[in-house]
Amino acid sequence: MTKHIICYSGGHSSALVAIEVVKKFGKDNVILLNHDISANVENEDIKRFKQEVADYLGLPITFANNPNWSIKDQFDITMDQGGFKFGNSTAICTYQLKTEPFEKYLKDNFSDKDCIIYYGFDKNEMHRIQRRSSILGEKGYKTDYPLALWERTIQSTKELGIEPPNTYSVWKHANCTGCLKAGKQHWYLVYLHRPDLWEKAKKAEELIGYSIIKDKYLDELEEDFSKLKCQGITTTEHEDGRTFMARARKVIKIENEDLFSKPCECFV
Repeated sequence: MTKHIICYSGGHSSALVAIEVVKKFGKDNVILLNHDISANVENEDIKRFKQEVADYLGLPITFANNPNWSIKDQFDITMDQGGFKFGNSTAICTYQLKTEPFEKYLKDNFSDKDCIIYYGFDKNEMHRIQRRSSILGEKGYKTDYPLALWERTIQSTKELGIEPPNTYSVWKHANCTGCLKAGKQHWYLVYLHRPDLWEKAKKAEELIGYSIIKDKYLDELEEDFSKLKCQGITTTEHEDGRTFMARARKVIKIENEDLFSKPCECFV
C-alpha cells in the first residue's frame, strides 16, 4: 500500500498539505514527517501549531531527528564542524538537522520506494518544485505538490479553528531563527528580536573565520543596524526587500543589494 509522506515542517504550508492529503486519501496511510530542532531556534508556538494540526488529523508526528537536535542548534553544529558549508554543498546545518535524517528515514523505511513525498511549495515556487522533483526523481521517489497542482479545498488553518504560528507576524517561514542561508534583512530582524542568537552567530563567525553573509561579518553590520534601530526603522520578512532598502538607504549606505533580502529556502 502506497504511503503518503508529508514533509511536515511545522509551517502553515506543510500543514495545509497534510490536510489536503488526508481529505483526499484518508489518514490511514499518511505520515507526518518532521525534523524537530532545538527550542532555542524553533519557536514554541511552531511546536504548538504542528501538534494541534496533527491532533486535528488524528495522526502522530513521526520524527526523524538529528541525535543531538534538542541540545545543538545550527550554530553549535557549524562550530563543531568548523564551517557553515563546504564547497558548493548545502549548508552543514540543513544537511545534519534535516537532509541527513530525512534520507536515513527513507532508506530505513522505504527502500522499496512505495511512497509519495509531499511538499508545501505553491504556484509561485515552480523552480523549487522542478528542483525537488528532479533530485528525488533521480533516486526513484515520487513527489507531489498539492498547493501548486491540486484544486485547493482550504486556504488557512483558521478555517478549522487553528491559529497559524504567531511567528508569522515577523518571519516569513517556520524555519530556524538565525538562518545561515538568509540575507541582511533576516539578520537585521535577528539583531532586533533575538540579540542572544545574534551574539552566538558572531561567536560562530569568529571561531570559523568566515562570514555567514557573503560580503560582511555580523560585527561589521552592527553600526549600521544600530543606526537603523535608533531611527525606528523596523521591518518584517513580509516586506519586499526593495521597499525596506529604500527606507534603510535614508539612514545607511546599502551595498550588494541582492544580498539584502535573500530568503531562506530550507525544506528538508
